[in-house]
Amino acid sequence: MEYLMFVVVDPTGEPSDESPQAWVDELEAAGTRLHGDRLRPVEDATTVRVRNGEVIVTDGPFTESKEWIAGYDLLECDSLEEAVAAAAKHPMARAGAVEVRAAWPFDLGNAPEASTAEEAAQ
Repeated sequence: MEYLMFVVVDPTGEPSDESPQAWVDELEAAGTRLHGDRLRPVEDATTVRVRNGEVIVTDGPFTESKEWIAGYDLLECDSLEEAVAAAAKHPMARAGAVEVRAAWPFDLGNAPEASTAEEAAQ
């Protein structure tokens, strides 16, 4: 199963200058990490909304927060427990935060059907 791992900058994390390269090398060698990259700073974000048929584009993130997503990794794991164990090894689990979410395929025959847009977004 695929899991998306968001690497989050969190000012309450432990100070660290540890590079994630050893983590990347270990998980790629094991076939667990499929892909990942850094993201441009939050100041470079563009938020897109459509309201009443009009496309609204604004500079910056969709929310104001001291925490922000700095990168992502796509993992292939047999279980959530395996994905959490992989995420816990990432240096940003100590210096920031790591959010792990299972992919929810659009094949509705194998996944619960969302009844609202809010449920689909979760």
